[in-house]
Amino acid sequence: MALLEAKPTLSSIGTTTISVFETGEYEVNSITVESRGSSIDSPPPKSLLIFTPVKAGTYPVLHFLHGFALYNSFYSDLLTHIASHGYIAIAPQLYNPIWPWDSGYDEINSAAAVTNWFSQGLKLVLPEKVEADLTKLALAGHSRGGKAAFALALGTYAQTLISFSVLIGIDPVAGENKDNQLPPEILTSQEQSLNLGIPVMVVGTGLGCKQAGLLTPPCAPTGVNHEEFFKESKPTRGHMVVTDYGHMDMLNDNPPGIIGQVSGIMCKNGKGSRDVMRKCVGGIVVATIKAYVEKDATVLKAIIDDPTIAPTTLDPIVLDEA
Repeated sequence: MALLEAKPTLSSIGTTTISVFETGEYEVNSITVESRGSSIDSPPPKSLLIFTPVKAGTYPVLHFLHGFALYNSFYSDLLTHIASHGYIAIAPQLYNPIWPWDSGYDEINSAAAVTNWFSQGLKLVLPEKVEADLTKLALAGHSRGGKAAFALALGTYAQTLISFSVLIGIDPVAGENKDNQLPPEILTSQEQSLNLGIPVMVVGTGLGCKQAGLLTPPCAPTGVNHEEFFKESKPTRGHMVVTDYGHMDMLNDNPPGIIGQVSGIMCKNGKGSRDVMRKCVGGIVVATIKAYVEKDATVLKAIIDDPTIAPTTLDPIVLDEA
């Protein structure tokens, strides 16, 4: 699936492209939906955080999978940014971060079950006159959640009743190294071995492969990180690396609790504001959804043509079209 061939003019690049890196025009509300004790007749299989425009309308949907031992609420600023551009962003809590040792298979099955719940359950929890367009469904995940998103999109390990239009891996990680991957072991070290059947955008971090300290291993080790996921994906595939930021820098500032504190020190962090990182990642996600879900490639093409449009350095930046 190739991007539109028309090259955007400078006037079309200006405000439209820069705006994806800033808060969008839609006011956003967050909704918590519990998997147990819910007031609705058909509660979701996992508790959800939903970020949705308040304004009446029909919106594309992003299903977002959180990273290893993290709460979905740690991504609220990033997901609010994305939703403000006219999307419904849904983040399940796939397992308890205090005991994050569910198998990779359980994680994928849970993500599939949530996806399948959308068709009947999502309309029960959205604001009045807000509707989800499930024919326009994007899948994304961060860290271990990025790997789970790839595995879910493969369709080999769990089945979904709804098809995804695009996959976005945000600094995905498959395990400690090539010989110690979290099951299922989807990385093969073979070029273009992941046959997903949909476009893929891989967002990497320049500092994810570096140690935060002598006693802490890299959070996104070489060989099982964004570089390998991009290499093994078939075209259409994109790769953008946020050079000066680390594996956790798209999270909220100072997430609460012990888990939040640990998330701030376990990985090598960038020296710049996390808000810049969130705007950069959020803008890439919005541009990718616009291109491959809404079939408007203007913004993504503009970023590819001139990466300096982004609020921080993107290098490398690659688009390999089918």
